[in-house]
Amino acid sequence: MARSRAAYRKRHQNRFSMFLVTLIVVMIMVVVMVKSMDLRHKIDNYTAREELLYSQIEAEELRAEEIEEYRKYTQTKGYVEEVAKDKLGLMYEGEILFKED
Repeated sequence: MARSRAAYRKRHQNRFSMFLVTLIVVMIMVVVMVKSMDLRHKIDNYTAREELLYSQIEAEELRAEEIEEYRKYTQTKGYVEEVAKDKLGLMYEGEILFKED
């Protein structure tokens, strides 16, 4: 009878141990799933931010090209003449200026 009690107790302890191990494994799986979802969400946010930054880079490169073209234009004789006429009111000798009333 003592043997059967010891065997019963041992079997009961084995079941309880297996239950605890299974519970711990399930808890670890749940934690890993939650963290995985959180990381996936962060990756999506970073991807969207990366695309936004790339579009901003392209816009700034286009703006830099426009500024470079304007810089080249400001160094031409045509620009100097335009500024002299519009802002300073200068004109060539013999040129006739017509003004509206």
